Amino acid sequence: MRDEENKVLKDNIMRIYLDNNKRYGSPKITELLNREIDYTVSIKRVQRLMNTLGIKSIVIKKFNHYSKTSVSDKGVNLLDQDFNTDSINEKWVADITYIYTQSNGWVYLASVEDLHTRKIIGCAISKTMDAGLVIKALDIAFERQRPTPGVLFHSDRGTQYTSEIFTKTLDYYGMVQSLSNKGNPYDNACIESFHSIIKKEYVHHVRFKNFDEAKLGCIDFIEGWYNRNRIHGSIGYQTPHEFELSIPQNL
Repeated sequence: MRDEENKVLKDNIMRIYLDNNKRYGSPKITELLNREIDYTVSIKRVQRLMNTLGIKSIVIKKFNHYSKTSVSDKGVNLLDQDFNTDSINEKWVADITYIYTQSNGWVYLASVEDLHTRKIIGCAISKTMDAGLVIKALDIAFERQRPTPGVLFHSDRGTQYTSEIFTKTLDYYGMVQSLSNKGNPYDNACIESFHSIIKKEYVHHVRFKNFDEAKLGCIDFIEGWYNRNRIHGSIGYQTPHEFELSIPQNL
């Protein structure tokens, strides 16, 4: 009886694993599995069955390209590592990461995340890491969300985010700027976590020939997978899109 049950469980585990592009480990597979069956399976049992199947979440650590861009002394940390929210368009976080291409070398992805839904609401990719890149990501986020004035916009102290043209853009949109303390990555942990996810689950498993391939691939990952199909433990194992739809419209 136990052997037959394990066989069925392994079939379902493998299906969930493959349906999600091998990106889920035992916690998320356990969550999805328990939604389908009429009894509860423990995470330890799923881990054991995954070991017998020889499968695990694809996680590859690669070389991290660090910026030599100077950081600014101006601005204060209003977020102060308080990632809790009561509604959408309350707190946005932003950051830049690096992606390597064979023909164009390093290209740069700027992302904006709504902390309430964990949705990436704006992203832009460029061959140059300048203020124009982060302004484009901000513009996209604003056009999508159309927030009322007062959004707290948090980033690190890179010169792109502390430039006069960027701070003026925030003022134009009625947003309040918050900047991480110097040398403290935990101040912007959520958006850095997203950039770690896109690297581990996607970028490190492909070779981009050029800028255009990187741009199309990353946008497809963000819009087609991360926002609409990847479940998140921090929002009750829903996707950002599902969680956003569950929010009453008057919020």
